[in-house]
Order: sequence, then structure tokens, then C-alpha cells
Amino acid sequence: MRLRGRHVLAVLAAGLLTLSQAACGGDGQADTSGFTVGLLLPSRSVPRWEQSDKPLIEKRLKELCPRCTMEYANAENDATRQRQQMDSMITKGVKVLILDAADTKALRSSIRAAHEAGVPVVAYDRLAEGPISGYVSFDGGEVGRLQGQALLRAMGSGARSKQIVMLNGDPTSPNAAWYRKGALSVLAGEVKIGRSYDTQGWSTDNAHAHMSAAIAALGPNRIDGVLAANDAMAAGAISALKSAGVTKLPPVTGQDADLDAVRRLVKGEQYMTVYKPFRKEAAAAADMAVALGRSHDLRTVAPTTTDSPTAKRIPSLLLEPSAVTKDNIEQTLVEDGVYTVDEICGQDLRSACEKAGLTQ
Repeated sequence: MRLRGRHVLAVLAAGLLTLSQAACGGDGQADTSGFTVGLLLPSRSVPRWEQSDKPLIEKRLKELCPRCTMEYANAENDATRQRQQMDSMITKGVKVLILDAADTKALRSSIRAAHEAGVPVVAYDRLAEGPISGYVSFDGGEVGRLQGQALLRAMGSGARSKQIVMLNGDPTSPNAAWYRKGALSVLAGEVKIGRSYDTQGWSTDNAHAHMSAAIAALGPNRIDGVLAANDAMAAGAISALKSAGVTKLPPVTGQDADLDAVRRLVKGEQYMTVYKPFRKEAAAAADMAVALGRSHDLRTVAPTTTDSPTAKRIPSLLLEPSAVTKDNIEQTLVEDGVYTVDEICGQDLRSACEKAGLTQ
């Protein structure tokens, strides 16, 4: 992918305001027309899709367009199922689609069919191939860089003599390669990469199997760090290390700031996660969908453009991620309203939370 331009927060804020006003009618008259937006998410293996993204997109859609409705489907990591779901939504007459593709190449024909039917498609989180009308995600290279930098910091001095395992994302997702490239831009030449695996479905079970294989090959005490591409995979890596009898866990990275992962940060089992402010991502996707449904210009909410292998200059918004360790949970996730201290701590983690500075 080739990106043009960098978004500026002031431009984004102004753009979101302008789009919200436009969604209610550009001449000061409220646009009361409604239509159906289709939302297609890729899996349930990553908790954020159904726990956060779906309700946030639906809430923002209702704010912008009270008479709009949302048709929802989850692909369960099955690209064939997602093609069928997408074709069904087009047949039912949805006006706009928000798509997080289970397989970005396999959905190309359905995206083309949507385009031919006059149904614009907003690529959500992953840039699918085909005639996409808008794209919202995070800077994947920065996600990988944050993970790599955190891992080097956690391993301390003498990193070049240390060995890590890389648990990369699903090879069908372009984001996986983006994250890996970002991580390697930091790690290459700085550490020895003992084993590197692509993890089908971003799943905990597959990550556990890969980590178990790495432990068998390298030895349980010769792994100094684990670059896990997301929190579900971090859980699998940590479980495998524990099963192998490792009591002093090496630093393990993650992504998505899942609640279970944040609790692992507090307990000292996982070193870091990457927080992607998905409220902003979900809001932007709904903003794009409403604008496209009302034939408005996307440039107010999509200040840059992205090239895919099959399309040029797709209007885009790329948001900035941030690293989270147990030392800044309050300043990031709690202050942003993602979780409360009570949700993170509970009775079983009160003591650990107090040590981490997480108190009411």
C-alpha cells in the first residue's frame, strides 16, 4: 500500500464536525431520509469486533441518521460465508456496506458486484481489494514499530545477544504483513529471530501451537521475548509458556487492548498491548457510510488517500495507535473511557492494581 498525505488532528476534528452537519442536511435543513447500512465483520476470535466495534458503529449510525438501520453479519473467519453474506445484503437492498474482510483478496468479486449495483463499500480496519469507496484504519506500520520498540525496551541492554519468537497475524490479511514490516524495521539486526510463524485466524489456539513448537525447537529458557501480533495470540503464547513450565515469563507484546490482556498487564504476564482508539475508527466508518448514502463528499472525513493493489487514491483516514503497559493504563484506557478501574481490577487483582497505581 502507498499512502499520500498525513492527517492533521485539527483537520480531522473539523472534518468530523462538517460531516456531522452535512449528515443532517447541508443547508441547515435536517435530512430525515433513512436507509440500510450493511456491516460485515470477519470473526469472533478477536473480542473487539462484537464487543466494541459493532455496537459503536451502530450507535454512531443512529446519531447521524436516526431513521437508518443496520444489517449485520459475522463471517466466523470464513471468506466464502462472508461473500454469501455480502451478496445477500446487496440483494436485500442495503445502500452502503462497511466491510472488514475475512480475506481481502477473496472478497474482490463481491466488492465489484456491489460497485456494479451502485452500493459503495467502506473498507474497515483492513483494506480489501476491488473498487473500494472509502477506507478507515490505523497506521499498521506504527503498530508493529510500537511492539518492536517495547520488546527491545523490555529485554534491556544486550538485546543483540537475545532471541525472540515472532507470532505474526493471519497471512490472508494485509494488516498482518504491515504489522510485521513495522516490527522488523525496529527488530532486524537488533535481536535474533529464533522462529517466526504466520497464525491462521489470529487465533489463540493456533498461537499456542506455534509457541509450543518454538519452545520444543529452541528450549523453554532460551526465548527472551515474544512478538505476538495481537492479544488473542499473546494469550496463546503465554499459555504455552506456562504449560512448558516457564515461571519467569519473557516479555510478550499484543494489540487491541482486550480486557483480558489489560488484566494480564496488571498481573505481569503480558508486557504490552497496542491501544487503537476504535471509538474513533467506528465513528469514522459510520460517518463515511452516511456520507456515501447521501452522496456527500468524503474528503471532510478522509483527509488522505491510499492505493491498494487494485484501486488508486481511495479516500482514507489512518488513525494513530499508542503503546500501553501497566504503567500507563490509567492515562490511556481509563481516561479514554474504554474500561473502568473496577472492570480491570475486580477483587482478584486489587493488590496488583494498587501496585500499578490503578486506584479509584
